[in-house]
Amino acid sequence: MDGWRNRLSEFDEEHRHMFEGGSLSQLFLRYPLTVCHPVFVGIIYGLLISLPLILPLGYEAYSIEKTLNELLLEWVLLTISIIAMCSFLGGFSSLASSIFKRPPIRLENRRRYLFPFPFIGMMIITLTTFYDFESWINSLGLIFLIIPGPLYIHLSYAPRWRMLDRIDRGLDPFEGMSRTIDKIKTSNIGIQSDYEVEEAVSEL
Repeated sequence: MDGWRNRLSEFDEEHRHMFEGGSLSQLFLRYPLTVCHPVFVGIIYGLLISLPLILPLGYEAYSIEKTLNELLLEWVLLTISIIAMCSFLGGFSSLASSIFKRPPIRLENRRRYLFPFPFIGMMIITLTTFYDFESWINSLGLIFLIIPGPLYIHLSYAPRWRMLDRIDRGLDPFEGMSRTIDKIKTSNIGIQSDYEVEEAVSEL
């Protein structure tokens, strides 16, 4: 379980920080790498964002007098679709990181752009429940609700997981990489101590 942790002392401080990641990555990486594969992280995220969707669906079911069974069936089918989409994107990100072999991308100072997306998405979905909007508007709300998780996995978590998996198997995590760490130009504020994208997703 902690095979890769035992080798972190072989790397400099910047690379150790990159491997450990922020609070969200550390939450998943407490478990064996097989369990915290990007596919399974996508499944967890898909399940979490599906839970609040029961509220607008419930209001819609009440307004058109659907039965409880019909409501639950609709929510379960939507949940399965979202989980399948997030897990597929997690698998795609894992495959892409294996092909392109890039380091995790730091997204400092991008939190203000990422954080509102799920709330905007939930607001759009709620409005489509009250008003007769086009179906594509509801789909847009779902996209806004879903996008932070797959974005975090693709840009940050999947590349980190790939490198940790190689360390865990006793392989060189940097093999085939043109650069081993994502460098960011900073001004007077310096390099921040965490990945803002992870903190944003972890607060949702």
